[in-house]
Amino acid sequence: MEIYKLEQKAVFKELGTSNNGLSKEEVAKRQEKYGPNIIEEVKGRSIILKFIENFYHLFAILLWGAAALSIIAGTPELSYAIVGVIIINAIFSFWQEFKAEKATEALKELLPTYAKVLREGEHQKILAKELVPGDMILLEEGDAVSADARVIENYELRTNDSALTGESHPRRKLSDQFLEKDVSVTDSPNLVFSGTSVVSGTGRALVYATGMKSEFGRIAYLTQSIKVELSPLQKEMKAVTRLVGGLAVGLGISFFFLGGLTGLSVEDRFVFAIGIIVANVPEGLLPTVTLSLALGVQRMVKRNALIKKLSSVETLGSTNVIATDKTGTLTENEMTVREIWSSGHNVDVSGVGYEPSGGFFVNDKEINKGEIESKFNMLFKTGALSNTAKLLPPNDEQPKWTILGDPTEAALLVAAEKGGFSVKKAHEEGFLAHQLPFESVRKRMSVIYRYPDKTVAYVKGAPVETLNLCSKIWVDGKVKKLDEKTEKEILDQNDDYAKRALRVLAFAIREIDKESKEYTSENVEKDLIFVGLMAMMDPPREEVAEAVKKAHTAGIKIIMITGDYGLTAESIARKIGIVEKDVRIITGVEIEDMSDDEVGKAISEQEVIFARVSPEHKMRVVSALKDKGFIVAVTGDGVNDAPALKRADIGVAMGIAGTDVAKEAADMILTDDNFASIVNAIEEGRAVFDNIRRFITYIFASNIPQIIPFILFVMFDVPLPLTVLQILAVDLGTDLVPALALGAEKPEPGIMERPPRGRKERLLNSKVLLRSYGFLGPIEAIAGFGAYYLMWYQNGFTLREMINIGRSVGIEQYSKFPVYIKATTMSLAAITTTQIGNGFAVRSIRESIFKIGFFTNIFFLWGVASEIVFILLFIYVPPFSSLFGLAPVGALNWVFLFALAPLPLIADEIRKAIVRRYYPAPKAK
Repeated sequence: MEIYKLEQKAVFKELGTSNNGLSKEEVAKRQEKYGPNIIEEVKGRSIILKFIENFYHLFAILLWGAAALSIIAGTPELSYAIVGVIIINAIFSFWQEFKAEKATEALKELLPTYAKVLREGEHQKILAKELVPGDMILLEEGDAVSADARVIENYELRTNDSALTGESHPRRKLSDQFLEKDVSVTDSPNLVFSGTSVVSGTGRALVYATGMKSEFGRIAYLTQSIKVELSPLQKEMKAVTRLVGGLAVGLGISFFFLGGLTGLSVEDRFVFAIGIIVANVPEGLLPTVTLSLALGVQRMVKRNALIKKLSSVETLGSTNVIATDKTGTLTENEMTVREIWSSGHNVDVSGVGYEPSGGFFVNDKEINKGEIESKFNMLFKTGALSNTAKLLPPNDEQPKWTILGDPTEAALLVAAEKGGFSVKKAHEEGFLAHQLPFESVRKRMSVIYRYPDKTVAYVKGAPVETLNLCSKIWVDGKVKKLDEKTEKEILDQNDDYAKRALRVLAFAIREIDKESKEYTSENVEKDLIFVGLMAMMDPPREEVAEAVKKAHTAGIKIIMITGDYGLTAESIARKIGIVEKDVRIITGVEIEDMSDDEVGKAISEQEVIFARVSPEHKMRVVSALKDKGFIVAVTGDGVNDAPALKRADIGVAMGIAGTDVAKEAADMILTDDNFASIVNAIEEGRAVFDNIRRFITYIFASNIPQIIPFILFVMFDVPLPLTVLQILAVDLGTDLVPALALGAEKPEPGIMERPPRGRKERLLNSKVLLRSYGFLGPIEAIAGFGAYYLMWYQNGFTLREMINIGRSVGIEQYSKFPVYIKATTMSLAAITTTQIGNGFAVRSIRESIFKIGFFTNIFFLWGVASEIVFILLFIYVPPFSSLFGLAPVGALNWVFLFALAPLPLIADEIRKAIVRRYYPAPKAK
């Protein structure tokens, strides 16, 4: 039912109601038929299920298996330790990641609590949820609209639909039928919608859609029906856990059977298999990744970006397309007069927003206020009086200038105040006798002011239509005849404004008969005196142009998707550098005739701007981008943006101007509503991904010296150089704090000059594996075994004698040899000290640590200190030394151990120097 196309009588008939509203009986019937006017909630998974999930991911399953094997092998204390690790990881991950979905609740809260209706001929105030189709709602300035309704009575009624449509200025509403084709429902001027508000005027409207049937409810359904996808990081972590888990299980099973071939007992083979599994499973990886993301969140908060979902931090780093709204995101969302024309003079106006401060310039030379007032006084007066808006100065609750009413009319008041014109004084000089409201057919409005000695009509409207009614022109305080040359000059000036996507209004006056009592448009709006033009726009934010340039340098494509007109969008896009070449403007109507493949192709092959789009259109654009393999960040602030925000890889909502719906659907909220903050957040996201790779390299490098002892044990009968509990001491003890501290590394130089990470680029790629398992890890393994054997050697055992002990006694008898306990202590301490050098090495990926600086990450220095404290605690404090099977070693041994520390760093510095020389870093195109 296209209710906006019907005449008023047909609307009443269609909805089964009358001018007196519905009866009580009919309301009851319709409430039973249509249900309450509320947004229905789609329930998701329970909190309990979300918590339980943390106990059966692959790493957890592997550790459960290891715990079970430990009991079978007769080492219950090891089993308890592993179970403790599982529980700690589960609680921590759940606490950090859990964030309940509140988009539905926000939608419901945004609907007003009460509505004013006419029922049985009486005005009533009812709960909004009790509204039904056919109800007559009464609308006044400041009211929130509670349901979708067709306007049947209109007195200068204007609504703010920006939350629903994304348009920057209030819309005038009509009560007539609307017959234009190829127009979306939300563009129909005789409809009002739930979730919007009345800016000015009054009116009555008939409800035709409530709850989930309203445009608001339809968007709610779209938002709720979108399946939540795994973020790129979550997918990568899934791949990492599969790879590492498969490796751990494969090696554990292989060496279990290999141990049988070498004659090990079943118990020893179980211990051996557990050791291989535990050594390969980086128990601290998941909480370390979580904490690193949390650190990234904290850094982003300082840069005005609030992350709701931890995995979104890294998603930002791999973003290669930003699909951005225009109004309030790229622009100030404050209409501002930029140029004025009167008496043959065109003047630029400075200043942004509603604060009445700024200057007037011709060819960049400022004109004094006295000259401006004398030349443009009548233009300011006409603009100020043909106006219903109000300027509100700052107060304790609102620290900046705000407005009440239409932003376009408020912009006229601001321009007048900038020019030294007193709006208050102008209103006091006369009184408003009559008003002819704006009509779409006339395209103008008029107000009649009476003064002691005269009556004057002040007219404001579309330039061409207003100029056609003028026979004279106001020039420097005098009235002259309007000739063809001057008329052409005015039209040329208007065309110039329009080409630059400025919104233009024309102003005229006429002194009318003081005794006249009949004020009609025919009597008033004729033989007018043309006063001038004012051109305005919603200006772009000052910081945006630089942010756009930075994004382009980083290889990030920016696409504007707006509900505004194409020319306006293109003008803003060119001003801030989003587009530079020929651009294709695709409207929402055109999108409906395009296939998803055609939309994706258009985006990929040329610069495009999407204008006059609906929520479905915006979602299609986002889906097309994702189908083409892009990682998409979508910005928005209105209810209309919610589905696209949720569909995107990362949704970015405005924190100040954004609706609750947009904020709840988004993954990130900008606390300053500044587009530049998105680019800063992307830089931080790239740094987070690098940091995750840093500590994966750091953790995995220590796996090699943990695995090799078990291989030596089974292959060559070397007494086990490291126990399973000692491996846990490294993974969850000495390594944990330094690994976390690597998450605080600052972005490496040039991070925003390289291309975004592709969807197919793995977190755990060949470079990371070679660096950790094939380079740094073996260095640590050699150092660890060297320290292990050194202790045997210092106590008079040759390598052969040490091996003979391994062959002759079982694992449970090793502790009878004091030298063995000291040797494993040396092995553990060597891994710890070389991890210090490893940590400094992985702090940079390509650059030398000498360029990055040893002291630029204070947290890592604290991590190194904690590493030393932990190893000393484990060795010298009895409860820990007994638990881990360690014993004190001499001072000379510590000199040797700390001499091993720089080995990984020195080796990696040489490697990085070779890489920088022969393999230059890739640059974004």
